[in-house]
Amino acid sequence: MLQARKILVLRFSSIGDIILTTPVIRCMQLQLKNAEIHYLTRSVYKPLLQHNPYIYRLMGFHQSPKEFLPQLKTEHYDYVVDLHRNFRTLGLRFRLLAPTASFPKLNFRKWLLVNFHIDTLPNIHIVDRYFEAVKHLGVINDQQGLELFIAEKDEISVSEFPINFRDGYGVMAIGAKHYTKQIPPELAIEIIRLSPLPFLLVGGKEDHDKGEQIQQVVPLKSQNICGKYTLPQTAAIVKKAKIVITSDTSIMHIAAAFCKPIVSIWGNTVPQFGMYPYMPGNAEKSIIIENKELKCRPCSKLGYSKCPKGHFNCMKQHNPQRILEAIDKLLDSSH
Repeated sequence: MLQARKILVLRFSSIGDIILTTPVIRCMQLQLKNAEIHYLTRSVYKPLLQHNPYIYRLMGFHQSPKEFLPQLKTEHYDYVVDLHRNFRTLGLRFRLLAPTASFPKLNFRKWLLVNFHIDTLPNIHIVDRYFEAVKHLGVINDQQGLELFIAEKDEISVSEFPINFRDGYGVMAIGAKHYTKQIPPELAIEIIRLSPLPFLLVGGKEDHDKGEQIQQVVPLKSQNICGKYTLPQTAAIVKKAKIVITSDTSIMHIAAAFCKPIVSIWGNTVPQFGMYPYMPGNAEKSIIIENKELKCRPCSKLGYSKCPKGHFNCMKQHNPQRILEAIDKLLDSSH
């Protein structure tokens, strides 16, 4: 077993993927004697880890990780844990000349599933694959799930929202990086119309108009806050939600970090990729809604700016009544 005290973790993006690394950080810090965990990511994602008590030094680059190379070389790391595994992290690992390990990305198996619908992927979450990178250190998964630490200054009072939201609200993530992962406005409207709870609509500034479109149809049961709050503030809003409706996007992992009831609605991607809500010991808090009958799905391991087939049936054919049943089931079990 390797002995390591000073450890560098590499994960450059994105929101959800970084949150999914938090169990590895915690377990290294708690299981390795006198461990000093350094973490390098993009500067835009630093707020996700700013208050993580298990990280000794958090670094964020703007354009290239090479910005930190001179500083990293002076640290003389005992071990480099690559939880991204791309050409840039490989280059950095090569230059640091420290013992290093990564995890199986399973890209060829994903390619087989996307292009030939041959499923050889193991039934294992990406978090458990991340732990492959630290097994030589003797670090094991403590099964305590994801973590996201929020500063008091980022807490949002429910008094900022309409009065009917103050007795409890849901959060609906209406945005995603790729169009083929996004919940369509028509589906969002029907879910909100049927739901017993009002919903806060979250997303980036680019999702604001879509949020307005939804709010205009169901004004008493929805509030568009897309682009209004910072990422930590949005996480604080998710933390107080009674339920979270989300597609395969970062809000799903933020909600899982707080062990919230989650209805995840899937479009062109599939849970078999290993990125479904990760809540060990609380799997009953998550319900996956997907259209398993479509032969064109998955069409990508990431997503597209438009449906390659032109119909977007992976999202548009979802039954709102089925989603309502999932909402009711989770709300009933959380009481």
